[in-house]
Amino acid sequence: MSDITETHINYYGKQPADLIEERETKRPLTPRAKVARDLYLEAKSSVSLEFPYWYTRRWEELDGEIPITRRAEAMKAGFMHLTPAIFPGELLSMGKAAFLRGSFPMPWLSEAFFMAAEDKLYKEAQESGKLTADSFTTMGKGGGNVTKSIGKVISIAGKFGVRVEEMPIMIEVAKKWKDKSVDDVGHKYEQLVPGYSEKEALMRSVICMFDSGYTLPQGREVMNYYYPLQFGIDDLINQCRESIAEVAGYPDMDRLYFFRATIIMLEGLQHWIRNYSEEALFLASIETEEKQKSEYLEMADRLDWISSKPPRSFHDALQMIWTFHVAVLNEDAISGLSPGRVGQVLYPFWKRDIKNGVINQEKTIELLECMRVKFTEIDCFASMGVVGGVLSGNTFNNLCIGGLLKDGTSAANELEMLIIEAGISCDTPQPTLSMLYDEKLPEEFLLKGVECTKIGTGYPAWVNNQGAMEFLVNNYGHEGMSIEEARAWAIGGCLETSPGSWAPLELDGEIHWIPGGSAPATSVGVHFLSLPKILEVTLFDGMDMRSGQRIFPSHGYKLNTYIELWQAFRDYFSRACHVLTLTNNIQHDAWRKISPSLINSMLKPDCLAKGKDIGQMGSRYNTTFNIESCGTANLVNSLAALKQNVYTEKYYSLDEYRSALLANFGYCTAQETGSYSLVDQVPTDNYHQWKKIHKQSLDAPKFGNDNPFADAIMKEWEDWFCEMAHDYRSLYDQPMYACQISVSTHGPMGAVTLAGPDGRLCGTTFSDGSVSAYPGTDKNGPYALFNSATCWNHSLSQNSQLNMKIHPSVVKGRQGSRKFLELIRAYLRKGGFHVQFNIVDSRMLKQAQAEPEKYRSLLVRVAGFTQYWVELGKQIQDEVIARTEYEEL
Repeated sequence: MSDITETHINYYGKQPADLIEERETKRPLTPRAKVARDLYLEAKSSVSLEFPYWYTRRWEELDGEIPITRRAEAMKAGFMHLTPAIFPGELLSMGKAAFLRGSFPMPWLSEAFFMAAEDKLYKEAQESGKLTADSFTTMGKGGGNVTKSIGKVISIAGKFGVRVEEMPIMIEVAKKWKDKSVDDVGHKYEQLVPGYSEKEALMRSVICMFDSGYTLPQGREVMNYYYPLQFGIDDLINQCRESIAEVAGYPDMDRLYFFRATIIMLEGLQHWIRNYSEEALFLASIETEEKQKSEYLEMADRLDWISSKPPRSFHDALQMIWTFHVAVLNEDAISGLSPGRVGQVLYPFWKRDIKNGVINQEKTIELLECMRVKFTEIDCFASMGVVGGVLSGNTFNNLCIGGLLKDGTSAANELEMLIIEAGISCDTPQPTLSMLYDEKLPEEFLLKGVECTKIGTGYPAWVNNQGAMEFLVNNYGHEGMSIEEARAWAIGGCLETSPGSWAPLELDGEIHWIPGGSAPATSVGVHFLSLPKILEVTLFDGMDMRSGQRIFPSHGYKLNTYIELWQAFRDYFSRACHVLTLTNNIQHDAWRKISPSLINSMLKPDCLAKGKDIGQMGSRYNTTFNIESCGTANLVNSLAALKQNVYTEKYYSLDEYRSALLANFGYCTAQETGSYSLVDQVPTDNYHQWKKIHKQSLDAPKFGNDNPFADAIMKEWEDWFCEMAHDYRSLYDQPMYACQISVSTHGPMGAVTLAGPDGRLCGTTFSDGSVSAYPGTDKNGPYALFNSATCWNHSLSQNSQLNMKIHPSVVKGRQGSRKFLELIRAYLRKGGFHVQFNIVDSRMLKQAQAEPEKYRSLLVRVAGFTQYWVELGKQIQDEVIARTEYEEL
């Protein structure tokens, strides 16, 4: 036991009682949703090869065809040959694949993993051994993750299972995309960028987490369901035919090909939906139980209807938006495809059905619970570094509630109250909820959101509606963004502010203005730069001391002053942004040429009007590329420690600090101890040699305590970062902007970083979010943390992220809810963009870590998303446990 902390858990306020405090009791699931969720909890993430096989087969048959038409035909073949699977008791059907937790590889994006691991995978098939995983990412060892090969199932990326007999098919399909995939083509051309070697060095050192052009080219955006809800598929096909007649033979012929490809794609979707309708009819024909038989027949009728026509009812509309959501997910490797403000989109259908007695509140809750389970079933097939190191197995389907209507009045409605209610009774990770907080929202609506947060779901997160609107007008104003249009925004992915627009849904002769996403992916570009690692490389004059490799040329500074240190750090950060922006632009250009979006493009305004897909700037808004950072609090705390201990008080020289960092302050590394937070670290024999400098590093001013010294450094960083991001131009020749979320990258990025001047030890996880305090360093209470977090203008950035952990006893009961709401209000009124909470006794988390089999359904909030505890890697589990637990507000 080290003396870094006195306890294994960081507390603010009084110590908790001896017994572990349970979360407030939630209401039970409806029986139908309980069956579906229990089925999910027993399922494993499974790989299907149907879609990639038929996609690739059709693609090869059409060599020489117009690329976007070839893509549409390949997608059509994939959808047509997906085996329909309807599970017992479902009210909503259809999925990515025939497995409950099914997904599939997309070798047209990247086949490199399968090619590189071919021999290993075949050996797995023969010996059922464990697949080697990314050495710097940990996956959760429980739940639905297939963490090791067993019997006839091979583990891929520590998460997905594939049947042994399908392994040769997967390898052969991958081989057909060698030198043709987005990854391979993009890589060939990105090497022409001057200074490309620095890009490779940045990736090897994990200063940059991953490329975005072929890993997750879409997502972190908001769906738009308007066109199928208003017109239906048949009408959309007819509209495209009419457009073809208008543009065929005229200049800008790409419009002709786009409309033709859209028709082909829609025909494929119709076939896919009708396959499910026929399956439901078959199941009805063999079903003996009358109630289930009737439900199958209703399902068959519903699916057949929406395969061509707009919805007749709320249930039809819910099935339609789910169908198109899955369709887009099957188009690309996608995380963060948010349904957006569904409660407002579907409200006209629901209100009509309520008025006509077609549905009641109890049936609505049951449907919404079933919707939650379907969203939770979504899996994203990607490498371990992406699935574990970034996503933590989550897919970030963010459903937003609240905000404002087109006319500026409160958008909260009765259906959204029921959406929150379903989130309480059916506490699943997906879809996560975000409250678009505005002063105009009703008190009872906000208290309902608090009630949901209190049960420990981690949702809704609380987001500043006015701050987001200000960001959108500032960054999209040159594309025509107005205050009225900004009101249509929603969160794309875990926390990406995403522009929307209003569309006139006509129902029974009445117009309802509904919001929907109006931009492509709002989080592509430079994916996650490790701020502490760049500072480390700055201190060692461009070298990565862990690997012994040079990342940047010598910066040429002696670092005799803090000003020189700050300038050298900014120079290196700017170099990284420059080369990564250029290489990512090339990757995304390869993506839009080889694998253009069709389904998502058809849905997004104004692609159908322009005759252009989203890759050709068909969307209304296109300023969507960003620069993402990770480890902000560690950077600020490290700069504060150096500024005080080296440059101001001169307690130590910079060389003495370098030696202390290389010696890890006399402690074993996190990799050696298997513990990834600052607690539970083990000293070495020479610990006492470094004890004093480590203590003074830990005692230096820390962000999160309303400390002017540390907060001034934070403000200086934020003002510079948010301004300099605009200097870089995206593929669409639009200025980029700052994005500040960690997702799960603070785990693997911390794993490859030496000890920091802030006292953090080698290999331990960074601080989460961007304005969260480093675990255990916020000593002065929540309002001091709020003051520090709002020392800069959050509307300058696409987002900011604050995570807090509160003991359940502090917010118990109705009075606790009101106190909790006032806490949230206080932060957002100060200008904070986002805050989210874990309402949990930390001792429960430690117990769950020791006995995961007893906590299969335990949910925690990580960084913009909620996930089952057992499906998180230990790096993230340790960091969540170590977060300061507030016993007082």
